[in-house]
Amino acid sequence: MEKPPVISVSQLSTLLKSVVELAFPCVYVSGEISNCTQAASGHYYLTLKDESAQIRAVIWRGTAQRLRFKVEDGLQAIAVGSIELYEARGTYQLIIEQLIPQGLGPLELAFRQLHDKLAAEGLFDPDRKRELPRYPRRIALITSPTGAAVRDMLQVITRRWKQSHIVIVPVLVQGDGAAAQIAAALRRVHLIPEVDVVITGRGGGSLEDLWPFNEEIVARAIHACPLPVISAVGHEIDVSISDLVADRRALTPSEAGELVVPQQDEIRAELGNLRQRLTQALQTKASRARMQLESLANRRAFTHPAERLHAQQQRLDELTERAVRALKNRLATARQRTQAMASQLDALSPLNVVKRGYTLTFEAGQRTPLRAASQLHIGDRIDTYLTTGRVTSRVEDVAADAQL
Repeated sequence: MEKPPVISVSQLSTLLKSVVELAFPCVYVSGEISNCTQAASGHYYLTLKDESAQIRAVIWRGTAQRLRFKVEDGLQAIAVGSIELYEARGTYQLIIEQLIPQGLGPLELAFRQLHDKLAAEGLFDPDRKRELPRYPRRIALITSPTGAAVRDMLQVITRRWKQSHIVIVPVLVQGDGAAAQIAAALRRVHLIPEVDVVITGRGGGSLEDLWPFNEEIVARAIHACPLPVISAVGHEIDVSISDLVADRRALTPSEAGELVVPQQDEIRAELGNLRQRLTQALQTKASRARMQLESLANRRAFTHPAERLHAQQQRLDELTERAVRALKNRLATARQRTQAMASQLDALSPLNVVKRGYTLTFEAGQRTPLRAASQLHIGDRIDTYLTTGRVTSRVEDVAADAQL
């Protein structure tokens, strides 16, 4: 028996590589993704497994960028690709060229993943949604300038509110680069003078056609826009991520035109109603004021104005009479008291003593009458007051103990 040839490990790996890769140029493998990691280069490395086996797999960056959804652990999918043998380690792996989620389409899965992510961050919360201005100065339409949606919006807005000022910000609304253009327009629309509300959207189409409005970059641009945003994407049954993030969702572009401006005829009717109510209120107020004025005019104080004056004059006369009477009584009482005090003073007056034959003697120049001889000295001058007249004399002798 001829001995088989001896080959090296490298030669064996090369043989196996050619056999395996030629035998499995394209396979469809169903399984669950696990141990999924994304390298800094953008490549995905993962394991595809079922109940009893597993295989290593890789998604190169170019393929990963084309995926609409996020590759994550637990995802059931069908991986389409080729088998490649890594000669240096003698291992094989699946090079995934296409990944198809099981149970959901890739776009629907991407929608649900982004929906859950943004909802957890609060981008859909009703509390953060802003009110639309009732009478916008200028409206910005971020949409395709050639689509049916922009014509519908222009027709509805100008019919409802002829004073509308509209600026169209042209962008792609489907295909590659559309999401980036829409997001860029949303980030800069507030720089347009006097714009105070924004409508972004497009007409109906397939899910692929509407997909730019389900991109995360557009959702975050709507959230960050300093102006209120109305999202009008597709038809009534179409719900996009942009619809959920926007301050207001319009079921169609035409409805967006109805939401952004009031109906001119309705405003006129409302103003007419307000004018009528104001006129009625003023008439009622004037009527009440007239009734109050007539009621005041019929009061006795106005019909007989002199009556109150006469009453006050009478009252004044009574008070004056009482005051005069009280004053007279007080004067009489005071006069009586004065006379009584005068009589008492008169009785005590030394002049009365003089009238009875007595005299009053003062030391010359003094006003205090002398009571004792001891108050004088020989040679002192004294003044003596008689009933009539005065006598001035000089002391010749003083007898302090002499008796009358």
